[in-house]
Amino acid sequence: MNTEKIWNEWSDAETFSGVFSIRRDQEVIFEKSCGYRNRSESLLNNSDTAFSIASGTKLFTGLAICKLIDDGKLSLNDKLCDILNNDLGEIDKRVTIYHLLTHTSGVGDYIDEEAEDSMEQLQALYNKYPVYLWERLEYYLPMITILPPKFEPGARYGYSNAGFVLLGLVVEAISGIPYQQFVTDNIIKPCELKHTGYYRMDSLPENTAHGYMQDDETGQWRTNIFNLPVIGGSDGGLYTCAEDLQKVWQAIFTNAILSEEMTQEFLKPQILMDNDDQEESYGLGVYIHKSDNISFYYAVGGDYGVDFFTAYFPKQKIVASALGNTELNTFPLLKAVVATLIIE
Repeated sequence: MNTEKIWNEWSDAETFSGVFSIRRDQEVIFEKSCGYRNRSESLLNNSDTAFSIASGTKLFTGLAICKLIDDGKLSLNDKLCDILNNDLGEIDKRVTIYHLLTHTSGVGDYIDEEAEDSMEQLQALYNKYPVYLWERLEYYLPMITILPPKFEPGARYGYSNAGFVLLGLVVEAISGIPYQQFVTDNIIKPCELKHTGYYRMDSLPENTAHGYMQDDETGQWRTNIFNLPVIGGSDGGLYTCAEDLQKVWQAIFTNAILSEEMTQEFLKPQILMDNDDQEESYGLGVYIHKSDNISFYYAVGGDYGVDFFTAYFPKQKIVASALGNTELNTFPLLKAVVATLIIE
């Protein structure tokens, strides 16, 4: 696999800040660390640096819910209204765990990424609800329950941050512990992930990258601490590193997190993301690409000062990940990996 060519032909390689990693089993095939995890102190990113992965967190939330199903404490057909004691307001009473996991719930979204002005809406939301108060998932509910449904449950795929916030609340209701603690106890610790966690943005541990945004007019860099919740929740905000992502994919595909039966259900295409595209689908917390040429599973994330993808190619047993701490789009790297593997 010509990994050097993938990197050298990427047009944004010189301005990338983060880690690009390609691994097979325990072997590092290619790894490139660039930029700074802390610009003011001139501290460089390195192979062990942890980065926020934004919506890549949904992979972990999907696993957490499936773990509860595996343990017989929950089922895909359970209705949200039968689990949560909270006032769910405008949320359709027919919404099930399956709908939430597959982005088919139609729940009104507090961050509606299908809207053209989604970033403007998000900034207005942060102005009303200061990010330093976003410490518990219950804090999100007033932003969600007042919104009318976007469509009837099961009608179509519609990416939903709110749906995964609700899944986090389900984890807490069933387990009796905070969502973050459940993921830590049932995924992070058993998989021996060395630098993965829901870190407070105002108290980051050693060798963890600050997210950075650049002012369009002045060119000045500033951190994203005032633009994201102070601690990650079930729809985004987990921190992790390249080696830990390799461990997670390995644990998934060796049934170390879920039973073999539940793993197959987690990875099975459940809903087409676009009715005109038969290759892209969604499982129970993971994106799936299946075509005649290549198949792989992936998670992606992007936010203020964050850009992320991780993908697993089961035939080649390769994990490709890009963890960035600016808003530079790294998805072309994934496309290049895919193209290279197809040729080979």
